[in-house]
Amino acid sequence: MKTGLASKILKGDASAAARLISEIEDETAVALEEMSRLYPHTGRAYIVGITGSPGAGKSTLTNNLIGFFREKKMMVGVVAVDPTSAFTGGAILGDRVRMQTHSADKDVFIRSLATRGWVGGLAKAALGAVHVMDGMGKEIILVETVGSGQIEIDITRAADTTVLVLTPIAGDEIQMMKAGILETADVFVINKVDKGGADLLRAHLELMLSMKPQLPGEWPPDIVLTEAIYGKGTEELAVEILRHREFLVNSDGLEQRQRERIKLELMETVEGYLKDFIHEIDQGDYLKKLVATLAQGKTNPQSAAREITARLGRDLSRLQSSDRANRKAS
Repeated sequence: MKTGLASKILKGDASAAARLISEIEDETAVALEEMSRLYPHTGRAYIVGITGSPGAGKSTLTNNLIGFFREKKMMVGVVAVDPTSAFTGGAILGDRVRMQTHSADKDVFIRSLATRGWVGGLAKAALGAVHVMDGMGKEIILVETVGSGQIEIDITRAADTTVLVLTPIAGDEIQMMKAGILETADVFVINKVDKGGADLLRAHLELMLSMKPQLPGEWPPDIVLTEAIYGKGTEELAVEILRHREFLVNSDGLEQRQRERIKLELMETVEGYLKDFIHEIDQGDYLKKLVATLAQGKTNPQSAAREITARLGRDLSRLQSSDRANRKAS
C-alpha cells in the first residue's frame, strides 16, 4: 500500500517523518517501501556522534549545540538513543523532556529511540532515523548514544565526527586506558570542569594523545573544556566540530567515512535478515532442535553454524527454483 510518506518527508513534513521512523522501528513493509523511495535523496547531512559515560552531560551538550547551530540558521536533526524500558520496550526518556526548549522550532526535529537490546550504543533504527532526517533537509544531525559506560564503537563508524564526552568526577581517566579509546574520538570534551579534577584529566588525556602515532595528514584530536549546564564551551565545541568537517572535506576523508557508514548499515541489515530467516525455519522448530543438540553436547557452535549456513543455502536454492518455475508458468 502506497502511503506517500517519502514524498511528504522530502517536503519537510515532520508528522510523516515521525510516522516513518516508527515504521522503521517496527520493521514493517511500509518502512521498506518508503525507504526505497527516500534513500536516493539522502547523503547530504553531516552526522555528529556524541558519546560517553552515563551522566557525563551528553544531553545538555546536545541541547546547547542545537541552539548554536540554529543561530547559524542550520536545520538540525537529533537522534537521542535511550535505554529500553523493561516495562514498555520504549525509550525511558522522551525527546520533549530532553530538549523541550527546541521542540517548537520547525527547523529542529528530535526523536528518541530505544536500544531494544541492540549493543554498541546505537538503536537498530538509528541509521534509518538519520536517513529520514537527511531526507527532510536537516543539514546537521546529532546522534547521542545511550552511554553504556564503555566506549561505543558503532558510533565512530556511523558518524562523520565523533565527540567523546569525559568528566573528571566519573573516573574517566581510567576509562581512557581501555583499548580503543584514542581511536574513537575526533573531538574530546571534558565536561563539568567546575567540579575540579579537570586539569589532571586533561593532562592524562594529552599524555595519551602524545603517545599515539600520528600519521602524515591525519586529524589531530583537540580537547575542549565545557560546563554544559551553564552553556560554557558550547561555541568552542561547535567550532571544533565544523573545523573537523572542513578537514574531512579538504582531505577526501568525508567520502571514506560515508562509505564506512554504508557498510555498517548494510552488514547490520544482512545480519537482521539472516537472524529473522533462521528463527523462521520450520516455524522455529529447526533452531529449537539445534539448540537442544548443543545443550546436550552432541555438536558444537562452529559445526552448528556451518549446518545453519548449509540449510540457508538449500532453502535459498529451492526458493530461486520455485521463483523461476513461477515466471515460466506465467
